[in-house]
Amino acid sequence: MANIVIVGTQWGDEGKGKIVDLLAEHADYVVRFQGGNNAGHTMVVDGEQFISHLIPSGILQGKACVIGNGLVVDPEVLLEEIDYLSGKGIAVGPEELKISEKAHLIMPYHKRIDAARENAALKNNKIGTTGRGIGPCYEDKAHRCGIRFVDLLNTAGFEEKVRTVCKEKNFYLTQFFSEDPMDAEDIINKYNVYQKRLAPYITDISVYIDKGIKAGKQVLFEGAQGTHLDIDHGTYPFVTSSNTVSGNACSGGGVGPKKISGIVGIVKAYTTRVGKGPFPTELFDEIGDKIQKTGAEFGATTGRKRRCGWLDTVILNNAVRLNSLTGLVVTKLDVLDDLDTIDICTAYDYKGTRIEDFPADLDVLAECKPICETLPGWKENISKIRKYDDLPQNTKNYLKRIEELTETKIDIVSVGPGREETIILNNIFD
Repeated sequence: MANIVIVGTQWGDEGKGKIVDLLAEHADYVVRFQGGNNAGHTMVVDGEQFISHLIPSGILQGKACVIGNGLVVDPEVLLEEIDYLSGKGIAVGPEELKISEKAHLIMPYHKRIDAARENAALKNNKIGTTGRGIGPCYEDKAHRCGIRFVDLLNTAGFEEKVRTVCKEKNFYLTQFFSEDPMDAEDIINKYNVYQKRLAPYITDISVYIDKGIKAGKQVLFEGAQGTHLDIDHGTYPFVTSSNTVSGNACSGGGVGPKKISGIVGIVKAYTTRVGKGPFPTELFDEIGDKIQKTGAEFGATTGRKRRCGWLDTVILNNAVRLNSLTGLVVTKLDVLDDLDTIDICTAYDYKGTRIEDFPADLDVLAECKPICETLPGWKENISKIRKYDDLPQNTKNYLKRIEELTETKIDIVSVGPGREETIILNNIFD
């Protein structure tokens, strides 16, 4: 039996949703292990688009899905998502979805603080937060004043915690940001309504997953965002508020490292990122515009236009090392179909010095210029191809070069948004 972790290797938006949906066919459980509703997974099934923000993509396959303790969860958004999927005929009851009793709740004051901070920040100092309260909720988790789903089940204890925390948050909102205070009783009343609907979903997911593995179940762990948005290893401070690397699948999913069989990194055939932060291979010309338009590069959660650039193997190799990747999945390869030539960044030039390892200092990164290899394009529509051998030779050369530069095999190639628009080279669950 195999238990596989799926992570993004770039700055998120690599197409993990489609791949998790595809691989869920071979899994029994699909576990989301970090993040919140600041991430969005877009899946296309039989021509119909589905977008999920909290519920793992495997729900479309009828798999048992788990929201791990590493997430921070807005119960209002979660219930909206449950209703959205249910309205499309997808079963999302307590048998299909489990919520960790240790996952932290996003509270209304988290969202208010998130928005107030971003509004108050100077233009050049904005982080680019989605304003959904993710960061402030993780702060409270570290500060040990967070509220968890298990607290939601204890009505008296929950109400006491909300009243206590609200005093501090209101002081911060009113005195520092000159914002209106929040009413603790309104929050309590609203969350007591959520509790009635969500209580049947709440459980000890560590025990649940462990029993499944012992019974021979296969587990797929899915991360949100990408390696370079990791709070420790990403382009800090232009990062998310959790650990997005594969090691957090264990902590955020409640399992031990020995339970993991393989770690697969999703890499877009080019590079994109949303929001602020250095981006060495970013394209500011008509090719960048073409990639952006052809790839429909807009955020599933925010709708923000994504910045586009060439594939960067400096950051890709950083992700290979940090995640101990056992394989790669290349997505959106078809977006490059019409290009005469395609560049791959293999190193950086920093003021005349060649850099092959990803620098932590953003001032250094901002001064880095990409050192690229140029490969011929294939100038052919590959979206209908389902076998690797049928790909144009230049396409195979591009994929082969990625494997050589990363010393990592490619398991899957995606040539379109649909589940069927996929070329399988290796069965990841074998």
